[in-house]
Amino acid sequence: MKFRLVTMVTMVAAALGSTTAMAAPRGFTVEDLVNMERVGSPAVSPDASRVVYTVRSTDMSKNRGHTELWMVDLRAAKAAPQRLTSHSSSSTEPEWSPKGDAVYFLSTRSGSSQVWRQPAAGGEPVQVTNLPVDVESFRVSPGGDRIAMSLSVFRDCADLACTKGRAEAKEKDKATGKLYDRLFARHWDTWRDHRNNVLFSAPLDAAGKVSAAPVSLSGPLDGDVPSKPFGDREEYRFSPDGKNVVFALRVAGKTEAWSTNFDLYTVPAAGGAAPRNLTADNQAWDTKGVYSPDGRTLAYLAMARPGFEADRFQVMLMDVATGHKRKLAADWDRSAGSLQWRADGKALIVDAEDIGQHRLFSIDVASGKVTPLTDKGAVGAFDVRGDTIAYTQANLSSGAQLFSMKLGKGSAAPVQLTNVNAERLADVRFGQSEQFSFQGANGETVYGHVMKPWNAEPGKKYPIAFIVHGGPQGSFGNSWSYRWNPQVYAGAGYAAVFIDFHGSTGYGQKFTDSISGDWGGKPLEDLQKGLDAAVKKYPWLDRERSCALGASYGGYMMNWIAGNWNDGFRCLVNHAGVFDTRGMAYSTEEQWFTDWESGGPYFAVPQNHERFNPVHHVNKWKTPMLVIQGDLDFRIPTAQALSTFTALQRKGVDSKLLVFPDENHWILKPANSLQWHHTVIGWLDQYLKQKQ
Repeated sequence: MKFRLVTMVTMVAAALGSTTAMAAPRGFTVEDLVNMERVGSPAVSPDASRVVYTVRSTDMSKNRGHTELWMVDLRAAKAAPQRLTSHSSSSTEPEWSPKGDAVYFLSTRSGSSQVWRQPAAGGEPVQVTNLPVDVESFRVSPGGDRIAMSLSVFRDCADLACTKGRAEAKEKDKATGKLYDRLFARHWDTWRDHRNNVLFSAPLDAAGKVSAAPVSLSGPLDGDVPSKPFGDREEYRFSPDGKNVVFALRVAGKTEAWSTNFDLYTVPAAGGAAPRNLTADNQAWDTKGVYSPDGRTLAYLAMARPGFEADRFQVMLMDVATGHKRKLAADWDRSAGSLQWRADGKALIVDAEDIGQHRLFSIDVASGKVTPLTDKGAVGAFDVRGDTIAYTQANLSSGAQLFSMKLGKGSAAPVQLTNVNAERLADVRFGQSEQFSFQGANGETVYGHVMKPWNAEPGKKYPIAFIVHGGPQGSFGNSWSYRWNPQVYAGAGYAAVFIDFHGSTGYGQKFTDSISGDWGGKPLEDLQKGLDAAVKKYPWLDRERSCALGASYGGYMMNWIAGNWNDGFRCLVNHAGVFDTRGMAYSTEEQWFTDWESGGPYFAVPQNHERFNPVHHVNKWKTPMLVIQGDLDFRIPTAQALSTFTALQRKGVDSKLLVFPDENHWILKPANSLQWHHTVIGWLDQYLKQKQ
């Protein structure tokens, strides 16, 4: 397909032309949510003059998303974004060439996932890799002469052809049994097939194409780079001179399912030497190593407590020559998500949750002083080149848009670079939201949000969708979600209330820690007090017409509420919720989670696991409940949902069960998302909008 540059000028013009003062406003719908375009993965050019990013659209006919690369010129005022790629196969993971003359990306346009190179000035993309196996992720070296790639391979195979041949033979084998001698047997939504994500590298020729067979960098180690199921290329990077690669890996062995001991390793980029462990002294999680511009310092993230996946990620600095380590901003009580160096090496740019927001911060390397760079909203991905940052940011009334800002003295306000979905949502009136606080458990300050229905009128009361977040170490703050979005309920005529109870993230590590071992204690008290506080402060909330909804830990809380707050709501919605903590402890895949939350494995401390077990309170269940489950959910397996539904049916409690055979812990396919939302809203309508 010929290369095309497509500007947004016509789309913006159409949006302006179709939006008039007479346009009738309407509420936000699930159809709007599913069909929105999604901005992500910003990559700033080496000279900071342009930024490439991704836009994901929804192809309802194929029931999947489709992603293309777009580019915007940062030098021009109000520059119109241009589409950089156009193909029936998605283009993802953009990365600039060191010279800034091309953009590398991943695509399956050749029939498998391979690296491609698109000239920035236009023209046909060129295939960079043509390997027997898929490229999972990649990075190009600072000099442009080498590429690092993650490939899923059998580690005992001598070459990539062996992996391909073995996989094809297995597909043809009529015997379907899977044999294991250690955990993980399955992880997230996939039965393990004994392949690992292994880091390879290969040289690039003058045209930017792979010129020799890849060599294994992490292959001697029993583990995955990047980690499964959600690791990405932030877990490995080149040194500034391109001679070395640093990567994070957890050695699997027999303990992988209950270990969070990731370490950072360094290895020559050309191979030929075994990886060297840089963080063997820390038995907890070390990850996301990033070299300073001069190559002398390695910044990375480290947890302190083994086995705890929600521990604070502390920013660490390591002297590359001596190995000496020190904490940066040790007293800053936030957990960093990602980090990049400022061009002068004097500061690090990091993102972190912060009292219901997700913000960018600058940390001075010499003093440790932390300076916020963004205010309200939720920052997603970001990239730093020179004194320029490009980042995505969303809030409760907007999906992510692309922004840029300049660092340094006299820097101007952030500039919004995209306005995707403007035409699609031109007539939508979003529900207004507000953050509030109250005294929760132990008399401590707890925060929450309320949202009005889109068509709220003075003096009227509205039924409540009371949404409980998962995690449990998570947050429902000033952000945008494509799965649990309060605007969908506001668009259906409901008010929404959501509380960041004890255990939520972004309020300091002590607050996050407070839920472990207390799942049904302080969090339930916060939810009760939070809803009461919201109703007292906002007279438009109709407490008598309320339904509670939640997934994962939020689903667990629905089961806990059913037995311990059974007069609180007219109905409940339980997605992927824990019914029996003993069954959960022995069947979930990531064992470290249940071990930490209950102070050890079930066989060692059964009384801890049983303390807040919903199964013991089924005799008090009486609230109607909708139960939802993805059958590929190995985090909270299907038996938990079936047990919940069975208990409800045996008790004679009005209930329904919605199962998705092709979904995991999350409902991701567009058609399934539509069905999920319409079923949930229908359940709320039945109990909150009809006469009781």
